Amino acid sequence: MKKNILVTTLVIVLSAILLVGCGGSTAEDEASKVITVGATPSPHAEILEFIRDDVEAAGYELEIVEFQDYILPNTSLESGELDANFFQHQPYLTDFNENNGTDLVSIGAVHYEPLGLYKGSKSSVADLEAGDKIAVPNDTTNEARALQLLQAEGIITLKDGVGLEATKIDIVENPYDIEIVELEAAVIPRSLPDLALAVINGNYALSADISSDDAIAYEAADSEAAEEFANIIAVKAGNEDSEKSKVLYEAITSDKVKAFIKDTYKGAVLPAF
Repeated sequence: MKKNILVTTLVIVLSAILLVGCGGSTAEDEASKVITVGATPSPHAEILEFIRDDVEAAGYELEIVEFQDYILPNTSLESGELDANFFQHQPYLTDFNENNGTDLVSIGAVHYEPLGLYKGSKSSVADLEAGDKIAVPNDTTNEARALQLLQAEGIITLKDGVGLEATKIDIVENPYDIEIVELEAAVIPRSLPDLALAVINGNYALSADISSDDAIAYEAADSEAAEEFANIIAVKAGNEDSEKSKVLYEAITSDKVKAFIKDTYKGAVLPAF
């Protein structure tokens, strides 16, 4: 009788262990079939939403986590909370890695967002007056792009050769006697009422429902910035060739995504693949 009880107890214990083990394995398997991507809302999250069915057809669930800034998507990727992110260009990522000790890499470019010079209290460059304020993004790479755009529109002149490393101190001519105001990129759209003009990132203009009709000028399609600042899918170093990375990048660089970008954003966003 005691022997039977012992055998029965062992069977129950072993069964419980197996059940727990199977349950843990199932949860782990389910997590491994989810691709979690951090993105700013427009156009990044919108493009990701467009490829949801294609990712699912490849056997994965796509989870999109929206961010309103440029810092958390990278720190969350570094910490492992995300499998990838989609919001930045390579120069920004390089600068972020160098300044924050992160090890994030690109798996490829998706689209390019030309910076636009938008109307504030003034509707044209010709309307500018001494003391007028023009906002530019305050992060290193986008500020240089913004200053180059202002130079292209004849508002300022920069020191020769500064290129995409330009800062305010490189302004050598300011014929309109305007004030350059450095602001966080995400803040600029809602600051428009207090500005004469503003240089705004494409994604923030879209998120703020600022019409392309309000753009005085965009970065040229053949500019140095257009070549350098395509928006990328970033992953943590070592995950470049993971199955998740391959599925995500293949889905987001299809012909139908190219058509979606062109049809939806009317030149404010351009495919880069």
